Amino acid sequence: MPQVKIVAKNFMDMVASLPAMKLDKLYQNAFICQAILRSMPPLAKKYVLQLLFIDAPVTGKMLEESVLADGLSKHKVAIDRLIQLRVLTEALDRKKEATYRMNPTFQINVQKLIVHGGVLPREPMPSTAGFRLPSLEELDAYAVQQWECFLLHLISSSEAEKATTNISSSMMKVFQRGLLSQKDDKEPPRLTEGGFQFLLMDTNAQLWYIIREYIGNSEERGLDSADLVSFLLELSFHATGEAYNINTLSDIQRTIIRDLADLGLVKLQQGRKESWFIPTKLATNLSISLSDTSSRKQGYVVVETNFRMYAYSTSKLHCEILRLFARVEYQLPNLIVGAITKESLYKAFQNGITAEQIISFLQQNAHPRVAERIPTVPENVTDQEVFEAACDHARECGGFLWENSKKMWLVVKAESFAYMKEFLRGKKQ
Repeated sequence: MPQVKIVAKNFMDMVASLPAMKLDKLYQNAFICQAILRSMPPLAKKYVLQLLFIDAPVTGKMLEESVLADGLSKHKVAIDRLIQLRVLTEALDRKKEATYRMNPTFQINVQKLIVHGGVLPREPMPSTAGFRLPSLEELDAYAVQQWECFLLHLISSSEAEKATTNISSSMMKVFQRGLLSQKDDKEPPRLTEGGFQFLLMDTNAQLWYIIREYIGNSEERGLDSADLVSFLLELSFHATGEAYNINTLSDIQRTIIRDLADLGLVKLQQGRKESWFIPTKLATNLSISLSDTSSRKQGYVVVETNFRMYAYSTSKLHCEILRLFARVEYQLPNLIVGAITKESLYKAFQNGITAEQIISFLQQNAHPRVAERIPTVPENVTDQEVFEAACDHARECGGFLWENSKKMWLVVKAESFAYMKEFLRGKKQ
């Protein structure tokens, strides 16, 4: 079975993929320049600040002088990223040595930012406006509810219909691209291999995948991708939990804000005379790279050496995700009880989920009681998952002869031995 890999690009990847003309248009906005600067790797930030007030080309050797020998690989990554973002342009001097010069529009805007400071894109509505704002805890709960509703739509439309929130059908088609497939109108949509993999990703990775798809399909909906990226980055400079008047938005931005409300990035509220939006943490973290936002969240899963699994959760979504690779036996108000079985693992493998993804999911979502253990997931469980994956792989390539799951013995045809050895070597890396 061919493996489908869902890749969640972060903000920097999405901006770098824009055409040169649209990147130059973005840099006319000082907030975009600031967002890009703070999303850069540390060494790239250093180079920008080092060259910020230099108008002449600078040689690559000059930049390398401050880098230790073991940091040359990071130097190359930083330079490549700055070139991809068109923050730096590269040229060769008379000696055929590389020289770099900063994008003048980007340079001027960052200079102004450092010298004069920044101004907010829009001011929040005054607290005397006579309406009650949700607390930060209520806002976080809203964002989680909206996001879980979206994921439930992917797993099971019947479960999603029980939720109290709705997502527009037009936006669901955009968000589901690559995650669901449908042969004809008579059959319900089914998760693709990429969709199964998507559900086991952490929330930040899922968010960036969806945002990338939203931006990638913007032209089809009559939206300019540069305008969309610009507004998304503006949102990251708003204060979480503050109310902002919708009348300060353009017509295009109002359309975008309604779409983002479906995902829980903002909460919309209506007063007698005015309407406003309230950014959640999902929105205000948009311009921060994945590596900076992927702080450990509260886990809920405990896996025992006998393959029994206990999930301390009230979430329907958590229950449905666990069904992707485990047998759920019963669900109490705050506890899901199940087991990882050979049958449940084979079903997961057939749906395109890998043993590594299951193990990673269990490790990332480990209950605090077991999260500090080494290993978080019992070794016999992880070993058994890799063994079952090897058996499944042997069957697919036609080399399977015999197995003993209890002792983890696998016999394959002689002509498949080298192939299986390479497969297992890849699992250990």
